Amino acid sequence: MHRTLVVSLPTDCTSQLISQLEPLESVVSLSVQYRSSIKPAGDILTLQVLNKGIDEALRQIAAVCKGTPYSIATAEQASIIDPSQASRVEDDIDEAIWEEMETGLRHQSRVTNNYLALMALGGIMSTVGLVSDPVPQVIAFTAASIVAPGFEPIAKIPLGLALNNFHTVKRGLKSVVMGYGLLILASVLTFASLRWLGATNVDKFVKNQAVEMMSNPSTKDVIVSICGTLSGAIIIASYRRSIIAGALIAMVIISAAAMIGAAIACGQWNLVREGAERFGLDVCLIIASCYVVFITKQKFLHKRKPIV
Repeated sequence: MHRTLVVSLPTDCTSQLISQLEPLESVVSLSVQYRSSIKPAGDILTLQVLNKGIDEALRQIAAVCKGTPYSIATAEQASIIDPSQASRVEDDIDEAIWEEMETGLRHQSRVTNNYLALMALGGIMSTVGLVSDPVPQVIAFTAASIVAPGFEPIAKIPLGLALNNFHTVKRGLKSVVMGYGLLILASVLTFASLRWLGATNVDKFVKNQAVEMMSNPSTKDVIVSICGTLSGAIIIASYRRSIIAGALIAMVIISAAAMIGAAIACGQWNLVREGAERFGLDVCLIIASCYVVFITKQKFLHKRKPIV
């Protein structure tokens, strides 16, 4: 999607910024409203920009406005219609900018009641799946992967590493610990409740085919997980947020975390270890895949640090 930038900036920076932005081929349109911004005080520039030039536009804005109070709002444009630049618009690329990636990951994995509730519900559904027959098990695992925002908090860690932003790394670690910690706790309580209600027993868990698969992943299982983690990284980097659940479905990180909780609840410490190993494998694959994708995007495409 193309981008709209709305820049509020001091009046004494406006002319210089216009002179920097107007020659850029990626800036399809540029308009100004003088002295119309109240906070921060000054002018408002509105740009319709192609993705392929969004980083250069932001670079120019940051350079001209450095040291002054200014703000930038970004938005997706469904289309830009300009007959004189139709071929350039048609050849635009599909990339997110660092600021959008950071904001999206922050929104999806911020430690709020909603985030924690979704992680807990994912743990409950996965635990039920671990003691279910194949068909309802697939439904439970798939639903848990769609509901639980389990990819984004881990992806914040390599994003922060790629951008040398250790505040993002710290917040990512906090989200992972709290989110997955609650998911495992929910799994412990769910399995204990199912046993108390007579809905399952230890044998149904220990002998479940999904537990065996996670305990001893095959080469094919690992390949699918690698494809899932790489897909998730590319989805974030290309701003295709609506399909991120597909990456989680390809992995087993939610159900592996639930396996840890269920194993704790029934005292199967060997399965706790094997579940932790499978969970750790997916975590490492997410971090490695995202770091490779993000550092590649930085080196060959964006070539800049986020403004903030």
